[in-house]
Amino acid sequence: MSHLVAPSILSCDFAYIARDVEMINNSAADWIHVDVMDGVYVPNMSFGIPVVAAMKRHSRKPLDVHLMTVTPERYLKQFREAGADSISVHVEACTHLHATLQEIKKLGAKAGVAINPGTSIAVLEDIITDIDIVCFMAVNPGWGGQSFIETSIEKIKKLRVLINQTGSKALIEVDGGVKMDNAQRILDAGVDVLVSGSGVFGEPNPIAAIQTLKSLVRK
Repeated sequence: MSHLVAPSILSCDFAYIARDVEMINNSAADWIHVDVMDGVYVPNMSFGIPVVAAMKRHSRKPLDVHLMTVTPERYLKQFREAGADSISVHVEACTHLHATLQEIKKLGAKAGVAINPGTSIAVLEDIITDIDIVCFMAVNPGWGGQSFIETSIEKIKKLRVLINQTGSKALIEVDGGVKMDNAQRILDAGVDVLVSGSGVFGEPNPIAAIQTLKSLVRK
């Protein structure tokens, strides 16, 4: 399977969200990555349920919703009803991770687990076969435009080994600091989904940037 590209709508112009969603519709992107921040789990606040529902009305691409929230299990049904096609919760914020993943799947969405840079991938060993997407944070969560943490490459490789050894079907999604100058190295480490915010929206031609990311070939 070729890799997927998921532009992060967090980096769009919030005054023109519908316009930027339409741009992604007309691009080679596979998903739209939606970072939901609650101002508690992370310092910033971003999109809520009504905004996700509004995006869904305009989007022709699946919405990949990443909950950077405390007690994410409280909002699964609402985000699914708003149009989330996949929902990722943070392993660090979720008390009953297995039950939460089962609930996401019961709602008909892909179940994802996000993991912070300072968290060992060993915490995923007992749950990896229940995960559809591992959202690997290559920056500290909370705001866009950060630089890629270079030690992430080795951790991604370890995660790929874990997935292969267990027979898990989980996709490795990398979120944070993905740009034109490092996307190939990230992909070669074993990544399936490239999330890019400023690496897309910060370019003069976002559609061309998405195409460039999509055209890369994993070695």
